[in-house]
Amino acid sequence: MRAPKNRLAFFTVCLIATLAAAQEPKTPVNIVVTDPSGTVIPHAQLRLVPAPNPLPSVMETDAKGKLRLDLLPGGYALFVNGSGFKRSATHVTVQHATEGQTITVSLLIAPAGSHAVYPSGGSTLLLSALPYHEDISLTAADLKALPHVSAGIHNPHTNADESYSGVRLSDLLAKMDAPLGTELHGFALASYVVATGSDGYQAVFSLAEVDPSFHPGEILVADTMNGAPLDATTGPFRLVVTEDKRPARSVRNLVEIELKSAD
Repeated sequence: MRAPKNRLAFFTVCLIATLAAAQEPKTPVNIVVTDPSGTVIPHAQLRLVPAPNPLPSVMETDAKGKLRLDLLPGGYALFVNGSGFKRSATHVTVQHATEGQTITVSLLIAPAGSHAVYPSGGSTLLLSALPYHEDISLTAADLKALPHVSAGIHNPHTNADESYSGVRLSDLLAKMDAPLGTELHGFALASYVVATGSDGYQAVFSLAEVDPSFHPGEILVADTMNGAPLDATTGPFRLVVTEDKRPARSVRNLVEIELKSAD
């Protein structure tokens, strides 16, 4: 008869420990975003890793440049993005403070008229998904090492069928902690992806189009065609879309993929 009592005692201890963890006091935190002069920045987008629980429906500053959250004490990666400002990524520590804590982030102003300049046939691919993740640069070798899938399209310009191998765009964005799968709802549905070629050509996709759970077909960052590496006029990276009736959103010499949120 001792075994049932021991088991009951064990489960009781586990339940008490679980309840204690769930009831760990949180700190009221005000995150304030300003420009270098101290002027607050409204509607700046924020992301914390690990994410707050529960996660607010909108992670952005209000009209006073502030976002209030109740957070467990500990370390967080804080990513902030504001229109017209340089992106920020920093580490913050939330203290045990029942009276609350204020964290101020100052964003630098982006140079007026600044724009990216890409060399023809760029050797790296820039992935940008702030405020979800810091920027990542992938080389051809980096992409080749990732799991590949194959997809075919018909090219009406050459009247030929083409077979491509590459990495799903959704898989690359998932590595950037983009809100895909069960996280793709509400405000995230207004997010979109801009793919840019070295010649400045751009194609735009809604994030739902990229997510396989929402949309059929494949959107690949391809590095081979018909079993051979992409040539200098097309690669080393090319964005390939299988469901488009015309390949107008196929981007050659792909150099940047940027996830953005609608204003």
